[in-house]
Amino acid sequence: MSLLKNIKYILLAGVVASCTYEFPAPDIEQPTSGSADFTRIISVGNSLTAGFMDGALYNRGQENSFAVILADQARAVGGGDFNVPDINSENGFFQMGPQGPLGRLVLTVNPNTGATGPAPIGAGELPGNYSGNTADLNNFGVPGITLLTALIPQTGGPAIPENPAYNRLYERFASNPGTSTVIGDAAAALANGGTFFTFWLGNNDVLGYATGGASNPAILTSDTDFQQRLGAALGALLQANGNAKGAVANIPSLAVLPYFTLVPWNALPLSQAQADQANQGYAAYNAGLAQVRGLGLISAEEEEYRRVQFQAGQNGFVMDDESLTNLSALGLPTIRQSKPADRATLPLSSALGQVVADNPALIRGISFPVEDQFVLTPEEQEEISSKITAFNGFINAAVQANNDRLVLVDVNNLLTRVLSGEVSSGGVGLTASIVPPTGGFSLDGVHPNARAHAFVANLFIDRINEKWGANIPRANPNAYVGNDLPR
Repeated sequence: MSLLKNIKYILLAGVVASCTYEFPAPDIEQPTSGSADFTRIISVGNSLTAGFMDGALYNRGQENSFAVILADQARAVGGGDFNVPDINSENGFFQMGPQGPLGRLVLTVNPNTGATGPAPIGAGELPGNYSGNTADLNNFGVPGITLLTALIPQTGGPAIPENPAYNRLYERFASNPGTSTVIGDAAAALANGGTFFTFWLGNNDVLGYATGGASNPAILTSDTDFQQRLGAALGALLQANGNAKGAVANIPSLAVLPYFTLVPWNALPLSQAQADQANQGYAAYNAGLAQVRGLGLISAEEEEYRRVQFQAGQNGFVMDDESLTNLSALGLPTIRQSKPADRATLPLSSALGQVVADNPALIRGISFPVEDQFVLTPEEQEEISSKITAFNGFINAAVQANNDRLVLVDVNNLLTRVLSGEVSSGGVGLTASIVPPTGGFSLDGVHPNARAHAFVANLFIDRINEKWGANIPRANPNAYVGNDLPR
C-alpha cells in the first residue's frame, strides 16, 4: 500500500503574483547614538545571527540576517562596516543528493499530486573556507552551535568521528581551527575596537531535542549547565571590553515554528478499503486492550485512548508513546493513534505512509508505528515549554545582573504576537507560516526569512533606543523579501 501521493502536508490557498506595500513614515527626529557607541558592532549567535534560511547558509540569507539589518540601520548613528564570513554560494548546502550536494529549499508544485511544498532548488555547494581576514569580522553567527560548543575549541575541529562538537561552518572562519572558540574570537573582536555587541545563543540547547521529537534526552542542556555556560559566554564578552554595551535576545516558544505545525495530526488519508484492511490488522490489539482493562490494568479512558480505529478520509497515524502503561509483558505494544494535541515534526511529511525496511507489509503510520523522533506528545511539549521558560529566566537574570551595560530583547514575545496575528508593518501582517507573501518563516519551518529578520532587527533597535536614549532609524520590513512564490 503506497500513500505518498495522497499525503499533502501544505496547502497554499492562493498565489499572489505581486504585492504593493505601504512604507512607514520616516523618523522625524535626528538620528543619534545616545549614550551607546555603534562604531564597531560585534554579533554573536547561532543560525539566527548567521542568516541561515531555507535549510541552508547561502548569500541572500547571510545578507539579510537581523544582525546585518541592524548594522545597516546603525550607520545613521556612526556605525561602521559590518563584515560577514561570506559563504559565496547562491544556493548553499541543504543535503547530499544522489548526484552531489543539493541547495536550499524552494517552494515547488508536485506535478503528480498538485501539492505545493518545499524541495531542494537543485545543485548546491559544500561550504568553502572564508577567504577574507578573520580579524576584521563582525558577525560570529555559527549555525548549529549551543552554548557549550560556542565555548570549546573542538567546534573548530578536527573533523573526526570522536569529535561530535565539530562544526564546519565555524571551522571555515575560525581564527585558529581546533584551538580558538566562537566566544573567544568574538571577545577578541570586541577587545580590538568593538564598541557594541548582540548576543543570541541558547536556542539550540533545546531546539535539537525538540526537532528530534524529544527522543534523545542526552542533548537537552540541563538548567545548571545552561546557567553556567551562559554566564561564561556573556562574561567573556563583557570582560573583553569594559565599555562595550550589548543587546541580548531570549529563546522563542517552539510552538510558533511551522516545523511543528505543517504536518497535521490527521495527516493520513485512507480510502474505505484501506481503512477496512488496516482495521482487520488491529482487531486482536483492540481486543487485548479490552481484556487488560477488564483485569483492571488500565482504565476505560486509557483503553479508549489507545484503541486504533481507521475510517475513510483523514486519520490519525499509529505512533509510539512511551508514556502509556507498559503492557509489553502481555504482548501489547505502547502505541496509539495521534490526537489533535500531538505535534508532528516536518520530516514526517516525507516518511508517513512509506514502506519501512523494504517490507511492503510495514507501512509507517499504519502497520508500523511512527517513531518517537517524529512526534511531540503533549507531555513532551510541556517539558520543552518549561525548559524554555527556565532558560529565558536565566537570560533575563544575566541581563539584569549587568543592567548598566545590557538590555533584554524579548524575541519570544515578538514571535508569540506574530502567532496571534498582532504584528504588521504598513498594514501588511507577518504570519507564523511559510506561505508567501506574509509568511515570516523560511522554508525549513524553523528560521525566519528576510522580512521577519527585519522585524527582529527593529525589536533590537527599539530596545536599544529605549535603553540608551538613541534614535537608530527603524528598518522597513516590507522592503525585504519574504519567501519566493512556487516554481
